[in-house]
Amino acid sequence: MPVRIRITLLFVLFVFIIMSIVCGSVYYISANERLKTMKTRLTNRAITMGRLLARSEIFDPYLIRQFDSLTAVSLREKIIQVYDSNEQEIYRYSDVAGDRIDVDEEDLHNLKDEGDEIYFISGNREAIGYKYEDNNSKVFIISAASDNDGRMNLARLKTILVSSFTVGIISALIIGFLFSQRLLRPVKKIADEVSEITVQNLTRRVSTGNIKDEWHYLADTFNQLLDKLQEGFELQRRFISNASHELSTPLTSISSQLEVILEKERTTNEYQKVIRSVYHDVRHMGKLTQTLLEFARASGNKGGLDIDLIRIDEVLMHVPSDLSKINSEFVVILNFDNMPEDEEKLLVFGNEALLFTAIKNIALNACKYSDNHEAIISLSTGQNNIEIEIEDTGFGIPPEEIEYIFQPFYRANKATEGRGFGLGLSMADRIIKLHKGSIKVRSIVNKGTTFTLTIPSASNFELGRK
Repeated sequence: MPVRIRITLLFVLFVFIIMSIVCGSVYYISANERLKTMKTRLTNRAITMGRLLARSEIFDPYLIRQFDSLTAVSLREKIIQVYDSNEQEIYRYSDVAGDRIDVDEEDLHNLKDEGDEIYFISGNREAIGYKYEDNNSKVFIISAASDNDGRMNLARLKTILVSSFTVGIISALIIGFLFSQRLLRPVKKIADEVSEITVQNLTRRVSTGNIKDEWHYLADTFNQLLDKLQEGFELQRRFISNASHELSTPLTSISSQLEVILEKERTTNEYQKVIRSVYHDVRHMGKLTQTLLEFARASGNKGGLDIDLIRIDEVLMHVPSDLSKINSEFVVILNFDNMPEDEEKLLVFGNEALLFTAIKNIALNACKYSDNHEAIISLSTGQNNIEIEIEDTGFGIPPEEIEYIFQPFYRANKATEGRGFGLGLSMADRIIKLHKGSIKVRSIVNKGTTFTLTIPSASNFELGRK
């Protein structure tokens, strides 16, 4: 069902409920007021009749009947019947000759023994049974009449309310449809603009308008998403371009060498020299391919990783031995002076292999580009996070290059002198971000560089769950 129809129906439903409550309340109150007024008028007439009959020395039944017939009352088909204490009828008057109210003996007994007033309906007339007594007499009076005017007014009110209710629902349906159309117009406009944006025109953005409302927020959110998509596509293009270049270089070298050596017969030493060179190029391509696979894995989303509870200090302890296998001159010094007393503060939720790769890549760069081939790794804990500092005494990174060092295949000017692909820091940055962490860099040229890795501790996530 279209959203416009759903909004319209919901709006009509709300109007239906509100109008039902209002119209029902008006009718209910009016009906109760009519009944209350009718009871009051019948009771007052019964009281008046009781007082007149109590003055028998002044008003005899004939005189009272004459007085009753001359009284102008808006009630129709009036009847009044009076009974003495022995339940014998002592007086009766009706607008129509011979007309009377059949009163059950049980009603008279109830009126005599229990209450001062009873209400009942006889045909189309409403009646009140009233017990009147004073020092002179005690009588039971039945006062009945037909409230035609009141019932007509109530019926007229009902017609007005039903008409108003019907007109209100129809109006709500029309207004709700127009309102929903106007309400969803900005959404349709945003959807139309977004549908026109393709990979070829990612620079285009959705118009946000001048009013800071929910539609402005939606359009702005789309624009932020488009910014991220554009950035992602640009990174992908650069990555593919650089990866193609890195792979094409050894392939070109292999192809050239094989082409040259096949031009004529060569000596065994020449064949061995070319095969050895090709072998080194193939190993280089193998390392690059493995690095690209690791980079793709580090670029995945967190939902696709195997997340477990790990101790970060145990991860760091594997770094020195792993780097010494790469180069026996590489030295990693672990500084655990600020270890917390509570070992649970060292726990993080993450992927152990990826975290180890990120820390190892930064430490490898520190050892590779330091004169003493040494890296110092310090571990400290905060209230809700863990900080890992990796420090070296190398040639440093110029301030203008720091913002680019986490881009794939980027290498600082002096770093290009060494062997590498320029993926280590980019991979480390993506891994730490997958773990909801961050990396900060402090560097002084010719003095050294410090990388600070901040990772949320497991206690922080547990506190958030609570």
